[in-house]
Amino acid sequence: MEMSLAERVRITVAALMHATGQSQARLAGELGISQAQLSRRQAGSASWSLDDCDALAVHYGIEVLDLLAGPSRACEQLPHARRPARERQSANAPEGKR
Repeated sequence: MEMSLAERVRITVAALMHATGQSQARLAGELGISQAQLSRRQAGSASWSLDDCDALAVHYGIEVLDLLAGPSRACEQLPHARRPARERQSANAPEGKR
């Protein structure tokens, strides 16, 4: 069964938060919404709007179509600078040290 676009956005936001090490409180603050609003959107009791998707894409430095494509595509498109320091360090490590 194919997942709905709303579910795909929720899963993608969760994956991006995980990939960047962001908490709900921090992401909410950076988007200008409350943590409770973000939590409701992630729980599915409220929806992410198209304007929210635009803001999320800008926040993460990806195209909105990459956000809507799902978690794998969105995380692959994350700019190097948006990744946690530990991931950037391992990516820059010599082949034998990874």
